[in-house]
Amino acid sequence: MTLPFRFALALATLTLLLPGCKSADRVMFQPSPAALTERLPSLEIAVENGPLDTSAGALPDDPQRLFEREVRMNLSDPEDTLRFGTAQLQVVDCSTKRTGRVLQGLQMLTFMLPSLLGVPLEWYETDLKAAVQIVSAQGDTLATYTGRGQSRVRVAVYHGYSQTQAHRVADLAALREALAQIKLQLDNDSGRLRGALLTAGPLRRGSGQSTGSLPVPAADAQARTAAR
Repeated sequence: MTLPFRFALALATLTLLLPGCKSADRVMFQPSPAALTERLPSLEIAVENGPLDTSAGALPDDPQRLFEREVRMNLSDPEDTLRFGTAQLQVVDCSTKRTGRVLQGLQMLTFMLPSLLGVPLEWYETDLKAAVQIVSAQGDTLATYTGRGQSRVRVAVYHGYSQTQAHRVADLAALREALAQIKLQLDNDSGRLRGALLTAGPLRRGSGQSTGSLPVPAADAQARTAAR
């Protein structure tokens, strides 16, 4: 059997098998379960995707959906007609690499048989840095927190995700981890922040209060300057 025919047959087999990969729908937008000890008042949500806007993984509204679920489920009081400020998320930095691709060639030479036993085809690894600001209804920035998340998602038949899903899952898993780090910092300040937000009062309807872009952390600014 010629080598080109082997590759064509293996590719056809992979095309048939990948629909058996795990579904990502149930896990992508599920935030980490821990909630703040003292919840913040109901907040508006603002999101800047930053480098995720050009990612081949996460969709444009994915960060918004995950962050909104995080805020509503774990950070703030139940939904209210009054909003006492804004929780602003910015993705500061994000990079994804694919590793283990040499396994694809080996699998094709063996007609994808190892994949049926759980051997992955490759991995998507995302490293992401995010920042969250809590802004009062008066436009005052009460706190800024940063967190970093890393993920490693396998592409595999039955025991992993498809190639089209894996990159997206990796991006959101890294963002979820960054938000979990930020939540730990927020929990230490939750009492102070709740008092300050309530003292500042609710947002005026239609005010759309926001401070705009989050400032780039000094270390990132220096790195970008050095890269020019």
